[in-house]
Amino acid sequence: MNKYIVVNQPETWTIPSEHVKIISSREYLTNPEFSKIKKARIFNLCKDYSYQSKGYYVSLLAEARGHLAIPTVKNIVDLGEPKLVKIVSEEFDDLIQQSLKNIKSQEFTLSIYFGQNVAAKYRELSAMFFRHFQIPFLRVKFNFSTRWNIKSIKAISEAEIPSEHMDSMLAFAEQYFAKKRYDTPRPNSSEYDLAILVQPDDVAPPSNPKAIKKFIEVAEKMGFYTEIVGPKDLSRLSAFDALFIRQSTEVNNDAYAFARKAQQEDIAIIDYPDAILKCCNKVFMAEAMINAGIPTPKTVIIHKDNKNQVLEITGLPVVLKSPDSTFSFGVKKATTEKEYQDLVSGMLKKSELIIAQEFSPSDYDWRIGILDGEPFYACRYYMAKGHWQIYNWDAKKKDDQDGNADCLPIEEVPKNIIKNAVKAAKLMGKGLFGIDIKEVNGKPLVIEINDNPNIDAGVEDAYYGDKIYTDILTALKNRLENK
Repeated sequence: MNKYIVVNQPETWTIPSEHVKIISSREYLTNPEFSKIKKARIFNLCKDYSYQSKGYYVSLLAEARGHLAIPTVKNIVDLGEPKLVKIVSEEFDDLIQQSLKNIKSQEFTLSIYFGQNVAAKYRELSAMFFRHFQIPFLRVKFNFSTRWNIKSIKAISEAEIPSEHMDSMLAFAEQYFAKKRYDTPRPNSSEYDLAILVQPDDVAPPSNPKAIKKFIEVAEKMGFYTEIVGPKDLSRLSAFDALFIRQSTEVNNDAYAFARKAQQEDIAIIDYPDAILKCCNKVFMAEAMINAGIPTPKTVIIHKDNKNQVLEITGLPVVLKSPDSTFSFGVKKATTEKEYQDLVSGMLKKSELIIAQEFSPSDYDWRIGILDGEPFYACRYYMAKGHWQIYNWDAKKKDDQDGNADCLPIEEVPKNIIKNAVKAAKLMGKGLFGIDIKEVNGKPLVIEINDNPNIDAGVEDAYYGDKIYTDILTALKNRLENK
């Protein structure tokens, strides 16, 4: 397997490279040759992993290309989630107290390089943090009150490593890159109460109140004790056997923290944190669908170096998407070159990469519901009144914010629509997905793969009725029984 160390400036890098090739983040993100490599392990040592930075996108695109990334996007997001850091602190408290018991000061900093510390006595503690977060250079700060507590955990760059640690770091790096296998964190185990996560003030909730009521009614008939939980109930999650997320999902909101904690505690879940990470980023989606040969409108991943060549491929009008746009938020249409340049310039200030997509007008979008790889409902969403999308959040009347919808049996959907919906969902793994497809001149074009898709009473259940709710809850039950 090819091994690559990805850094911001390879020319300044001092890590031994006998076992790996060192390349720049810009090269990995923009050179199309890397998307053609089938087997690769990517060691992401960028100096910044913050959301939508180069470091973030290196791990995201590595996963989209089928490469093995260390750290994964999930690891990166975990590090910035205070609630998850607190969980780590509680879970490994005994090891922390034992390892630091002889320290006399009130504060202590642990520097971890590829899972090791320069002092052998902190080997087990360092290995624990590395297994959990998989961040190559990690700095953990502790403080002492009545016991040792984690004050902060952050990724650091090579430039932040003290000079007296460099020789040890280089030795640890050589050992690490010579390995053939790399440890990854294993989820803990836990054991039929169902938590349904709902946010009361959700702007675009994935289920309306009638649907939530129906989920509860059907779940209780199936033997679940069901409780609606909110963002403040994360600490209570371990008391449940299953979690069903019914609030808007984004990488930086409560839904991801719930999903990740559920995964760590081996709680049955719909949907998985991996699905949230992948579906919430249009860059990952575009790269993954292109690699899988799934038909889409002409799509270009835009960065600062290629923004002036994009219209040669997509033409005008062109649809521009922020990486984490959902429910049509952050999706713009440019009809002139000036409008394109103005929109792109603004969007690239917020994200290293954005998406341009050929404008493919249609009267409606197909939405195919896929549950654990199988289609289980089919809808047509019509465009909002006088608008080019199914949602128009700028509409003056609330009734004009979205278009009409109809629901029909799966057997009546064109076979090529179903085939491509199933193929697209497969890219995201097991779970609940809504695949948006336009039919242009008889050809299916996959627009998006949505995690946590809408299940609204009167819309997605209009043809199959209670079976929609039963299918989803059965999937949760199967997860429990197959553990």
